Parts: sequence; C-alpha cells; structure tokens
Amino acid sequence: MLQNYKKYADIQRISPKNCNFVAEMEVIGMPLWAWILFYVLVLVMLVIDLKSFGKKGQHEVSVSEALKMTAVWIGVSLVFCAGIYFLYPGDSHEKAMEFLAGYIIEKSLSMDNLFVFLMLFSFFGVKPKYQHEVLFWGIFGALVLRSIFIFAGAAMVQRFEWILGIFGIFLIYTGIKMFSHKDDESVDPSKNIFVKLFKRFFPVTDQMHEDKFFVKVRKGEGEKVRWLATPLFIALIVIETTDVAFAVDSIPAVFSVSRDPFIILTSNIFAILGLRALYFALAAVAKYFTYLKYGLGIILSFVGVKMLLEVLWDIEIPTLWSLATIFGLLVLSMLLSVVLSRRKA
Repeated sequence: MLQNYKKYADIQRISPKNCNFVAEMEVIGMPLWAWILFYVLVLVMLVIDLKSFGKKGQHEVSVSEALKMTAVWIGVSLVFCAGIYFLYPGDSHEKAMEFLAGYIIEKSLSMDNLFVFLMLFSFFGVKPKYQHEVLFWGIFGALVLRSIFIFAGAAMVQRFEWILGIFGIFLIYTGIKMFSHKDDESVDPSKNIFVKLFKRFFPVTDQMHEDKFFVKVRKGEGEKVRWLATPLFIALIVIETTDVAFAVDSIPAVFSVSRDPFIILTSNIFAILGLRALYFALAAVAKYFTYLKYGLGIILSFVGVKMLLEVLWDIEIPTLWSLATIFGLLVLSMLLSVVLSRRKA
C-alpha cells in the first residue's frame, strides 16, 4: 500500500511532505477531485430531477411519467457503470461488476423501503401531488446520511476486518427476521422517538397546508406570529429515520460485494437517486408485491453467508456469480408475488 502512495505522489509531482495527505485520500478509494466531481454530478442531477419531475404543487405524478423517469435514472446509472468499466484504475471490469451488484442490492432493498413510505403517506393523509416534495428532501437527507455511514463503515472495516463477520451474522439474522416481519410494525409515527423529541420543543399543527413544511399563524390581534410545523414535516422526519433503519441493512450488504468505498458509495447513491420516480411507479402496483419481502430476506441471508465464507474460511464467491444470484432472486420473487397475488385475488 505504501508503494502505491509513493507512486501516486511521484505521478502528481508533489513534495514528500504531502505524501501523508495523498495517503489519506487513497484510504477512501479515490483522489479528492474524483469525490468532488461525483458530488457535483449528484447535485446537478438532483436539481434536474426537482425541476423536471413532479413540479412543485402542479400535478399528481402519473404512472407513465414515473416509469419514464425510472428508466432515465437506470440509464444514467448504467452509463456511470460503463464509465467505471472504461476509466476506473486497476481491474475496471471487476469494479464495474461490483458497482452493478451493489446497485441491484441497494435498489432491491429500497423497494421494501418504498412500500413503508406508501403506508406512511396513507397514515398522514398526504395527497399524491404533495408526496414528491417530501420524497425529494427525504432522498437528499438520505444521500448525506448514507455518505457518512459508508465512510465510517469503510474506516471500520479497514481497521477491524473482523467486523465483516459481524455484518454477515447481522444480515443473516435480518434476512430470517423478514419472513416473520409484518408490514405495519414500523409504520406507527407516534412511537418514533425523533417525532416525540421534535414535538417537545416545536409546536405542530394537525392540519395540512398544501406542500408547506412550516406555516406562520397568529391567534389574535397583538399576538406574536408563531411558526408551526405541519404533518408534512412530521412525515419527512419519519421517512428520514426510517431510511436510517433500512441503511443499517443495505450498507453492510453492499460490503459483501465490494470493499472499495467509492464503488460502495456511488452504487448506493445512484440506487436511491431514482427512488422518487420508482415510488410513484410502484405505488400503483404495490398490492402485487406483497411477497417481495421474502425474496429480499433470502438476498440478505445470501450476502450474509457470502461475507462469513470470506471472513472465516477465505472462500470468495465471484462477483459475477453473486450478481447473477441476487438478480435472479429479485426477479423470481417479483414474478412469484404477481402470480400468487393474482391467484389469491
């Protein structure tokens, strides 16, 4: 590793005093400029998504519009994957496969997350034409939190490699637990500790005010103007904290197919960037995917076993096999969900 740092320092023609700085940049996988360029790209895409999809308060997002935007986001992700294949230093072919496997893992696990969001919006009575505003800021917050979690996780794995074994055991436990998990267990916002804490320090109104998170009210003449949080903002808090709970499952799962922080982070972020469009596409057919969670449980258990095999017995399953297995389980569980749901109906 130290030889790589020195080589990188020679290429960049910097003084030996700066070698430690370069080494720190290499620990997180890529030079600093690559991270800056990536986050600038993400911000540009978020702005484009906000301006072009589900414009604020104008209309309810249709299924056809959601499907088109979902296809666009998947296309952008595949283009980025192709860029990794042709431009990434080292074994670019393997890195591209790792990105694709991580992307599919995160995308599939996020689908279960979206069904929870659907129930949350129903609980709060949020109209469809205002849901995209909550989802946009929810995804923006998820990008920040996922970045922090992944950098912290990568640092922990690099320092304590045995922690991958704990990740594997946790994923197997979570996968098995999904078979007995009920959809409505985590949908009661009244039990959310962050909502309780927020209401203790900030007044909240029970009435919706279109797409506003906060409103100004004056009770009578001479009274001071008060800011009140709306149920829409409470829904945003619940969505953010729910995503944190899902990240505890999905981020360790991606570590099973890659140890490169750049690959892990980019695959995660590209997977959740298109969640807003995917939500509206799935909302219309949610009733047909009631058995999807069982497929996700098997996927989590598979990546957990894969991680334990690598840590305990140094048995490494090729990335291509992992990618094919994860994709096959996802497609099979979705097809079975549709067939069984129709038969049950």
